[in-house]
Amino acid sequence: MINIREFKDTIYNEMSGITKALGNPHRLEILDLLAQGPAPVEYIAKQTNLTVGNASQHLQVLKNARLVSSERQWKYKYYRLADQHVFEAWCALRRLGFSQNAELKQLMEDYRSKRNNLRTISPRELLEKMKRGEVIILDVRPEEEYNMAHIENAISLPKKDLEKRLNELPEDKEIVVYCRGPLCLMADEAVQLLNNNGFNASRLEKGFPDWAMQKMPVATV
Repeated sequence: MINIREFKDTIYNEMSGITKALGNPHRLEILDLLAQGPAPVEYIAKQTNLTVGNASQHLQVLKNARLVSSERQWKYKYYRLADQHVFEAWCALRRLGFSQNAELKQLMEDYRSKRNNLRTISPRELLEKMKRGEVIILDVRPEEEYNMAHIENAISLPKKDLEKRLNELPEDKEIVVYCRGPLCLMADEAVQLLNNNGFNASRLEKGFPDWAMQKMPVATV
């Protein structure tokens, strides 16, 4: 006969292993990064400002919790989210944080208000403008992430190169900028730079993975 108490303890213990893996800011940032696509530990370390050793330790915790998987490609080991459910869980956690944590919500509002209340555009609005050919779309993520997948017809213009390439952009057309997601500030900084230089720019709500999850048009290089 099944011991119900032992059964429930086992189930909750397994679940707690997942929540423990999520209970670290570096691991949350790694999940946000891997939502862009597979990446080797060296790239993950660079983008999260960790040593390769520390990044490897965090990735192992995530892997043990079955939140990420890995495969070797030539001499590099690439990590990826285990499946779409992991990204959906990250989105749910993100929503929970903003709805229940007033301090977190205020931090983001204060940051954006200091940048003159940057305008945002919804995915549906952007899609309609794309159909009418009304916008230039800029992907300001690193080129490696753009090459894995990006919004259809988006131009790769990494944040680090934007200022010296402003003369390549039309001044008479609306520009929509996007990056990794709502916690990624590359798009905010790019929009501020563009607006300060006379362009009509706004940022896409959330980021590329959210766009792709909604089955919006995407492309690869």
